[in-house]
Amino acid sequence: MMVKGIQIQICGLVSQRWIQKPRTFSSFSFSPIPHPNPYSKLLPTKTIVRRVRFAPFHASSTPLPSAGNVRNMKFCQWCGGSTKHDIPEGEEKLRAICTVCGKIAYQNPKMVVGCLVEHDNKVLLCKRNIQPSHGLWTLPAGYLEIGESAVDGAIRETREEANADVEVISPFAQLDIPLIGQIYLIFLAKLKKPHFSPGPESSACQLFPIDDIPFNSLSFSSMVVTLSLYVEDIKTGKLKFHYGTINKRPGTSPSDIRAYTLDHHMQS
Repeated sequence: MMVKGIQIQICGLVSQRWIQKPRTFSSFSFSPIPHPNPYSKLLPTKTIVRRVRFAPFHASSTPLPSAGNVRNMKFCQWCGGSTKHDIPEGEEKLRAICTVCGKIAYQNPKMVVGCLVEHDNKVLLCKRNIQPSHGLWTLPAGYLEIGESAVDGAIRETREEANADVEVISPFAQLDIPLIGQIYLIFLAKLKKPHFSPGPESSACQLFPIDDIPFNSLSFSSMVVTLSLYVEDIKTGKLKFHYGTINKRPGTSPSDIRAYTLDHHMQS
C-alpha cells in the first residue's frame, strides 16, 4: 500500500544525537547529461559484497525530542484502561502508562520501503491517486508489513502501485524523518519485463528521462532527496549508497517538498 498519511511516531528512548553540518536542497538546476547512455553500465549484473566505510560522527548526550503527542494516548492498547502521562523511572521521555495493567506504551517509527526502478535510462514514477499529495509523482513505496523483509516489501509496493515485476539490485538510500516518525529505505531495481500500469492507488505510471523528472511536482521531500541524489550520482558516473536525516520544519505540510534540510549526509 502507498503511504496514506503521516503517522506521528518516534523511537522509544534515544540517548544520543548525531551532530554534523546540514545540507540543504533549496532548488534544482540540472544540466544536460553529456552522453546518451551515461549510466547503462553502472549497475552490476550480479550481487557485489562491499565493505562500506563512513566518516565518523561526534555524538552529544542531548536526547532527541519526541515527535509524537503522547498525551493523545488516553487508553491502554492492551486492556483498554485509562492512562496517565509520566516519565518512567530510569527514562527521559513522557510516556502513556496504563493505570490498570501498568504497561507502558512506546511510540516507534514506521518504515517506508520502495524502489527506484530504472529502465532504458529512465526512472519509473507513479502519480498518486490518494491523499496526501494527490496528483503528485512518487517512487512506488509504502509501509513495510509485519512478516516481510524490506526487499520483499519494496517489491510488493512496486507491484501494487505500478503492476510492475522488478528485481532489486542494491540498497540506494536510507532517509530518516524524525519529525513524522518515518524511515525510508529505497532500493535500486530493474524491470523483469517492460510492462507496468497504474495500480488502485496510482492514476498514472510513467518512465521519465533524467532531465525530465518532475521535481516541482513530486509528492514528498523524501522523493526530492532520493531523486536528487540519484541524478548527482548519475552525473558523477558512480551510484552510491546514501544515508541522511530529513529535518522538516515544524508546522509545514508534508507535501511542502522544500521545507527541509538534509543533515548528517553520508555516502559509501
